[in-house]
Amino acid sequence: MEPFDQRICALGEGPLWHPLRQELFWFDITGRRLLSHHPESGARHDLALPQMCSAAAWIDRDRLLVASDSALLVLDLRHGALTPLVDLEADNPVTRSNDGRCDPWGGFWIGTMGKSAEHGAGALYRFHQGELRRLAAGLSIPNAICFAPDRSRAYFADTAAGLLYRFRLDDHGWPVKAPGVLVDFSRLGLAPDGAVTDADGTLWVALWGEGAVIRVSPDGALGDRVTLPAPHSTCPAFGGPDLTTLYVTSATQGLTDAARAEHPLSGATFALPQAGQGRAEPAFLLTGDRP
Repeated sequence: MEPFDQRICALGEGPLWHPLRQELFWFDITGRRLLSHHPESGARHDLALPQMCSAAAWIDRDRLLVASDSALLVLDLRHGALTPLVDLEADNPVTRSNDGRCDPWGGFWIGTMGKSAEHGAGALYRFHQGELRRLAAGLSIPNAICFAPDRSRAYFADTAAGLLYRFRLDDHGWPVKAPGVLVDFSRLGLAPDGAVTDADGTLWVALWGEGAVIRVSPDGALGDRVTLPAPHSTCPAFGGPDLTTLYVTSATQGLTDAARAEHPLSGATFALPQAGQGRAEPAFLLTGDRP
C-alpha cells in the first residue's frame, strides 16, 4: 500500500468514503479532529472537534452522523456545527465511542470502550429510527463492525479478546440471537481491529500491531494479507469512483520512539488501487426518513 495522506494521526480511525462528495473522511480520535481528502481535486480539510469522535455515516451531501465520547451528533459540513441527536453513555465518564458503521437499513451500529481500554467497560449498540438499543455488553475494544451484502449477518470484534463475532439478523436488521465466534484470532496472536465487507461478502480486517489487512471469508477462513508500512493498521474502507480502492487508517498510539523512527509513516492513511470490488456505504436515515 502507498501513502494516500501523510497527515499523521495519533489514533486514525473510522474511514468513510462519501459517495456523493467522492471524498474520504476519517478521524484522529485522541487528536480530536476530522480529516478529509478529495482524491480528484486534492482538496484536504482538517476540522477541530470539541470531543473525541471516532466514526461516522453520511446523511446527505452536507451532513454526517458522528459518534463522540458521549453522544451521536449531526455534523453540518458547511459550517462545522454539531447538533446532538442522542446520548451515548453520557453518564459514564470512563467510556468513549470507538468503531461504527451504518447498516443496510439506515441504522447505525456503534461500539463504546474505556478511554484507557478498561477491561469489559464497553458495549455494542444499534441506533435505528430513534431507538438506541444495546446489543452486547462486557466488551473491551469493540471493532470490525460491518455487514454481509445480503443483509443476513452483522460482524464485530473485540480486539482485546482477539475474537471476531457474527450476528444473524432479522428482516429489520436486529439480531435474532446472541453472537457466535467466527474467528478466534487470539490463538494466532493477532488482534482484529476495524473491518469492511466487499461486494462478494469477504471481510477485510485490519490487524493492530501487524501492519496488515487480512481477508476473511464469510465462513471464517483466513486468506491473503495486504501490508502497509505502519504497524498499527486500524480500519479499512473501500472508495474511489468505482469503489475498488482500499483505504486504511493507522495510528502512532502505543508505539515506542524506536518503532516510530523505523516506521515514519505510522499514523498516515494508505491506499491500494484495484484491491477488490467494494460497495457504497448506505446513508443513515434520520427518524421519519424512508429509504
